[in-house]
This record gives sequence, C-alpha cells and structure tokens, in this order.
Amino acid sequence: MIFKIRLIALSFFFLPLFTFGQNTYEIAVLKYNGGGDWYANPTALPNLIAFANENIGTNIKTEPATVEVGSSAIFNYPYLHMTGHGNVVFNSSEAENLRTYLLAGGFLHIDDNYGMDAFVRTEIRKVFPETDLVELPTNHPIFHGKYDFPNGLPKIHEHDASPSQAFGIIVDGRLVCLYTYESDIGDGWEDAEVHNDSDHIRQKALQMGANILEYVFSN
Repeated sequence: MIFKIRLIALSFFFLPLFTFGQNTYEIAVLKYNGGGDWYANPTALPNLIAFANENIGTNIKTEPATVEVGSSAIFNYPYLHMTGHGNVVFNSSEAENLRTYLLAGGFLHIDDNYGMDAFVRTEIRKVFPETDLVELPTNHPIFHGKYDFPNGLPKIHEHDASPSQAFGIIVDGRLVCLYTYESDIGDGWEDAEVHNDSDHIRQKALQMGANILEYVFSN
C-alpha cells in the first residue's frame, strides 16, 4: 500500500511538467556508472531543445541538467536521455530508483552511440525483469507526431550498415523506455561540424527527436 501511495504521489508530481507552452521545464542527461561515456554528444540535447521549442511549442530550458541514475533528483525531470558507447552498470538501488521513476510517469530514452547494446539489454533487465524490450511497429504514435516517419526510426549513421530499430518497455499500455538502436540519432542532433552530416540528415534526426519529446509530454 505504501508503494502504491508513493507512485500516485509521484505521478501527480509529474503532471505540471507535461503541458506545452505554460511551464518552463527541464530535461536531463542520465549519468550512469560502469565507466561508459555517459557524457557523449554534448551539443545534442541543447540543439534538440532549441529545435523543439521553435517547432513544436515546447518550453524547455535551453541547457539540460545532468542527473545520476541513483539520485532522487531524477524525479525532477520528465525525460532522461542516456547515451554512450558501452560499459553501463546499474546496481540494485539504482535499478529500483529508475524503475520507480518510470512507473511514476517518467520516461527514459536510451540512444546507442554504438557499442551499448549488450549493456542496455542486461541492465534494463535489472529494472524490468518481468518485461522484455519489444520492437516498436512502424505505426506506433511516436513515429507519427508532428513529423511523419512511415518507415519508423530513421537511419542517421551507418556503423554496421544494419537497419535502425526502435525498442521499448511498455507498461500498462504506456511506453516508459525507448531504446533507439543502429540509428545513432543523437549524433544527428549534434552541431553540424561534429559529424559533417548533411542538413537533410540532421533535419531527420531533429524531427524524430521532436516527435519523441512530443510523445513524452503528451502521454
């Protein structure tokens, strides 16, 4: 009963953050342990925030915060972004904290910056041992928000030339965790000179990112 009351309280805590145009809210980069480069793509989220504020009516603070996975401060942010190239480890208390956050209405977007896959699948299993990552179909609403992606997650960087895939953890019909794989969408959010991506590629990445934020704040 105490756990249920806590979840209800946390859900109400998130409510003011999920409204376009009225409140200035903040999103955050998730800092994790294990030695991986959680700090990769430093220009990505600021650029996505600027794009979303201009194009889909969000009112997000221009600079994202940084928050540790085991900290109670994660409950201050409706959207957490996690990236890097591998070496991710959640201890039991961190996994429990992240689980409580997600069940209370939070959202985690994991973007594989190449090399995270084995770690992501192991560590998310600690958070949701009863629920598998499932591939999102191309008709999922996240692909059909402000911007339409009829073929699903766009391919931004090649790496192994594998198709881009979007996986998720779904709880009671709600997508609580999005895992973007073989897309490297965060690289497309970075400053143009970082990866020398074309304007077309960067636009696709930013539009898909805006759809993700739109989905988070609408659900």
